Amino acid sequence: MVSASKSSGGNGPIRLGMVGGGQGAFIGGVHRIASRLDGEFSLVAGALSSDPERAKASAAELGLDPARSYGSFAEMAKVEAARDDGIEAVAIVTPNHMHFAPAKAFLQAGIHVICDKPLTSTLAEAKKLVQLAESSASLFVLTHNYTGYPMVRQAREMVAGGVLGDLRVVHVEYPQDWLTEKAEATGSKQAEWRTDPKRSGAGGATGDIGTHAYNLARFVTGLELDALAADLDAFVDGRLVDDNAHVLLRFKANGKARPAKGMLWASQVAPGNENALALRVYGTKGGLEWSQEQPNHLWYTPFGEPKRLITRGGAGAGEAAARVSRIPPGHPEGYLEGFANIYAEAARAIRAMRKKGGKVGKEVVFPTVRDGLEGVAFVDACVRSSKKNGAWTKLAL
Repeated sequence: MVSASKSSGGNGPIRLGMVGGGQGAFIGGVHRIASRLDGEFSLVAGALSSDPERAKASAAELGLDPARSYGSFAEMAKVEAARDDGIEAVAIVTPNHMHFAPAKAFLQAGIHVICDKPLTSTLAEAKKLVQLAESSASLFVLTHNYTGYPMVRQAREMVAGGVLGDLRVVHVEYPQDWLTEKAEATGSKQAEWRTDPKRSGAGGATGDIGTHAYNLARFVTGLELDALAADLDAFVDGRLVDDNAHVLLRFKANGKARPAKGMLWASQVAPGNENALALRVYGTKGGLEWSQEQPNHLWYTPFGEPKRLITRGGAGAGEAAARVSRIPPGHPEGYLEGFANIYAEAARAIRAMRKKGGKVGKEVVFPTVRDGLEGVAFVDACVRSSKKNGAWTKLAL
């Protein structure tokens, strides 16, 4: 954990470093905006690219001190850990295959880690990272940003409170259309690494967006997966990873008379869809529906009664939604704010740990390294199941 002398920042911003996220990177900019939104973090150091010249140019654009622009994450972890004013946390925003090594280096340096999903590109690395994180006194936060949306928190609270009764059916989908043609052959940096199994891992759409859909279903329902049956396709000729996935889910009964069943669809070849993540949950007493493209609305239908609209900040919304809302009802909040809520929760946890013997409150909720392991195990199980013609397969946790 960050030493007491180093972490004595009072109420000032948390000193943040970043690995990856340099010129031309999409997600790095999202993380920087999210970290700044509440004034909780200040970016002071970075190893922003594996190319030293691009790293320097990226740091200059962001106004970083040239002395704290590093040519490698290993150098950054070593130097920053030794500084009295060194970083307290690092954001890792590299392609999937470059999550493990930086996370390991910063955890071993006693620096909190905020890592983009999926956790790693392989299950073996994910398991090693869990061991490292859980043997460290540092926090590990995984940015499954959709768990930060107020109405997702509202849905989770309602399910946990028994509003839907015993859960029966869970349907989650995440269709996009941006890989309908072979974008990786056009010079698209984002498409190139996401369709390269050496950098993305064995899963394409399953790893990129299927993990988001799976995590959202698990976060809201609290259901544990027993087994899955997956049918994966690479519809675009020559593509080396899946671009469409249909997955059946069987959840554990956990003492219930009948276990809940689920369906997951993730596709990046569905024309007309941009980022159409949606979740539907149905139980013995009613149902809930939420869509990422209309994130401030949660539809609730008590069985036998008219459908009701719960809005962020409006009537029917509870404390779980209120504590992660920033602006009055009727003003839209969305993707960046959801991402920022993960950073805000991380900040609350880090500030608690700045104090000797400080504990993180139970109300502080963020995806952990264990959630990351389950996401990678989900991809692994989907790939294994599909190779066996959709055979029912358990997660190799």
